[in-house]
Amino acid sequence: MVAGQNLRCTIWRYTDAPDDAIGGSVLTGTAAYTGIDIRIEEQPAQQLLLQQGMETTKIFEGTITPGTVIIRERDEIEITFPIEDVRYGNRYRVINNRPTSFNTRDPRSYVCVTMVRSVRAHKQQ
Repeated sequence: MVAGQNLRCTIWRYTDAPDDAIGGSVLTGTAAYTGIDIRIEEQPAQQLLLQQGMETTKIFEGTITPGTVIIRERDEIEITFPIEDVRYGNRYRVINNRPTSFNTRDPRSYVCVTMVRSVRAHKQQ
């Protein structure tokens, strides 16, 4: 692992498959990348929204190495290592990505992502 990166993840890319026989939308996903190093930090809720009694979405900031990884909005990041971490198995939906000013081939390059927690309605057992 790269220094500072404390987790490994799988990045899932979702696409729309052709509609099913009834006409319903079908969402399919493929693992675009596996074994990618990441560091995740939860951002504090905005005090103004808390004072007004509004619910706030938890926002997470992540740093992904290497910088050659192509991240898109709506990709999901699933934590896969270490298994004893409290975030193991959690999924986060990417809402913004920002590559650094380093050349992508530079070993120091990385990608910053802003994410929200993604909870699946039905888990396969």
